[in-house]
Amino acid sequence: MTEVIYESGRTVPVVSTADVVVVGGGPAGFSAAVAAARNGASVCLVERYPYLGGLASGGMVLVLDDMCAGAEITVRGICQEMIDRMQRHGLAIYPPEHERGHDPAAFRKWSRWGLFDFNTRTRPHPICYSVAFDPDGWKRVSDDMVQEAGVELRLHSWFAHALVRDHHMEGVVVETKAGRQAIMGSVVIDATGDLDVAASAHAPFIQGAYMVTTVFRLGGVDTDEAERFQFDEPDRFHTIDREAKRIIGGSWDYWWLKTPLPGIVWCNCPHMTGLDGLKVEDLTAAEFEGRRRIHALVEYVRANLPGFTNCYVVDVAPQTGIRQTRLLDGEYVVTKEDVTGRVHFADSIARGRDYYTPYRAMLPKGIDGLLVAGRHYSATSQAQKISREIPPCMAMGEAAGTAAAMALTAGVKVRGVDVPALQQKLRAQGADPGDQPAADARMLETQADA
Repeated sequence: MTEVIYESGRTVPVVSTADVVVVGGGPAGFSAAVAAARNGASVCLVERYPYLGGLASGGMVLVLDDMCAGAEITVRGICQEMIDRMQRHGLAIYPPEHERGHDPAAFRKWSRWGLFDFNTRTRPHPICYSVAFDPDGWKRVSDDMVQEAGVELRLHSWFAHALVRDHHMEGVVVETKAGRQAIMGSVVIDATGDLDVAASAHAPFIQGAYMVTTVFRLGGVDTDEAERFQFDEPDRFHTIDREAKRIIGGSWDYWWLKTPLPGIVWCNCPHMTGLDGLKVEDLTAAEFEGRRRIHALVEYVRANLPGFTNCYVVDVAPQTGIRQTRLLDGEYVVTKEDVTGRVHFADSIARGRDYYTPYRAMLPKGIDGLLVAGRHYSATSQAQKISREIPPCMAMGEAAGTAAAMALTAGVKVRGVDVPALQQKLRAQGADPGDQPAADARMLETQADA
């Protein structure tokens, strides 16, 4: 039995009141806050770290993918605006339209950026619309966009617990260096990634797990020489690459990828399994084990891999790469078959690669005034593993923020939002809510079946 102590009662100052409170400043939460503010709501965005971006910036997941189906770009809106702004700073790169597809020359040019469709069975994978970006570029553009939208941003504020009365969200309490603080709101959007708010409000959820990663970047890499070696000496390359993957102890097919900064590569590895992203002990173990593997890899590639002779560790991501913990058990639970079968929902409000997210998958059961947006949306564990990438999470966030503002304007609960009107507004904003199914979508006969 765990030993417990009892805290004495205390008062908590209310430091902010807004129409919409968004908890979590990652890709989904940032998008939700900007969308709600642009649609006329007063917004307070709460983030525990000293920057916006979540796993995109702090976790250094530096490729935006899962946002096109063949030649069709399926995630636009705020996500595309973010890309355009970073590109203007020289901090986002993607292949031009004429270089997308199965051309071997294009694959040689773009594959080490990670800008290919890894979901296809054909080899080499086709180059597609996806984006490599710089983490500080993301932070810079995020700051600009929330300020322009008039969002009240409160960094260094760690969510503590939900404020619920009569099954309706009234706000949240956060922990800060100044002590506990309350932030009140008419609608709360849980964009924490781990379902912290909804779980605290006693919304039902399931527990999932997936591999975790301590992402890192290396500097001093001669990427031209490394790519030449890969393509011109494939036998030697595969021998050395296989040993590098063994040392790092788990990675994607390409364990290093180029970034917009010359000579800087990022490594979305090592992959570590059997760890719980909600346990302090496991998160601590991941940091130690990840760094041990990173330095062992660097020692090996310096001695053996052309292009990496002078490489060094630039940084290890300040956020551990957590892919799955709690998942909402919402009004609809998206299944693996929904994702792989391209099932279209009448209440679709966001798209990923070639799948659709229904509005009901953001609605908790039994709690009003609460929306969930991001990788912790209502899905089975297997479905979430193939539908959790950053662009579709941003699309969910944009839909959640827009829906929250619409509910307040109409004087209805968020579960009572007019979904066709929401879809129309999202499309008018430049997003693709998925209301117009692609030719290969599987149609359900009735909304009840959806």
